[in-house]
Amino acid sequence: MRPSNTWIAGASQCGTRHDAPRTIPSGNSCQRAILNLNKETEFSPMTATKVVIFDMFNTLAQDLPHQWDLTFTSIIEEQGLGADLEVFKAEWHSQARVFQQERVRLDLPFQSYFEGWRDTYARTYDALGLRGDAAAASRRSIQELGNRPLFDETREALAAVQRRWRTAVLSNADDDFLLPALAGAGLEFEAVLSSEQARCYKPNPGLFEEMLRRLDISADEGVYVGDRQYEDVQGAGQVGLRTMWVNRSGNTPDSRLPAPDLEIRSLMEIAEKLGR
Repeated sequence: MRPSNTWIAGASQCGTRHDAPRTIPSGNSCQRAILNLNKETEFSPMTATKVVIFDMFNTLAQDLPHQWDLTFTSIIEEQGLGADLEVFKAEWHSQARVFQQERVRLDLPFQSYFEGWRDTYARTYDALGLRGDAAAASRRSIQELGNRPLFDETREALAAVQRRWRTAVLSNADDDFLLPALAGAGLEFEAVLSSEQARCYKPNPGLFEEMLRRLDISADEGVYVGDRQYEDVQGAGQVGLRTMWVNRSGNTPDSRLPAPDLEIRSLMEIAEKLGR
């Protein structure tokens, strides 16, 4: 009998990230999974589901633009930067693209969110001619993320799912904000896996393979629920997990990316869709 509602802890290596050999070792999940990206997968009916795996931020918990505005405002005020919020925000988002692009490259060393955002703030300060503490700004961002509220329907929807299925969380996140966010909200899952633990980021299939290993299930026994087509739908689909795309805003799907198996507007739809 598997334990329920217990976090499975422990670090995991998704793989060597630089100077990788041409022959990929069998134990190197992040890099080994790259070999299977074009492998066709047949999906089982949703009734075969044993585990529902959730993304965290902007799926279960909010991570919205106005909340980042509050974080940037706090940093500007605390560090006496005297910067205009809109100018600071625009430059930060521009500089953040470096981290967003580099974090999925296996030929570069792994960077945590703390490290990536620290460097993003440092480049922002340099570009705007500001004198500030980039590490402190990154720590403030992580602290704020750890306090993000849940979406209104999260508790009720999770309760409905957890009455019938095992649940887990897999998130691009550092433990320093993922775990406090879960604990503060009082949410419990059988397994919790962060990109920091796995040492790689979605959509790298190795992250999803590591979760399947921890849960001791095959891909066709799991469903992944997330709000992003690229990180969540593409990433989970690459290893054969069925996917639910949480499209709260009714955005038009990107035709260049894989389509989800199911599209939902609210977490309240999950139990009904799975129960069919």
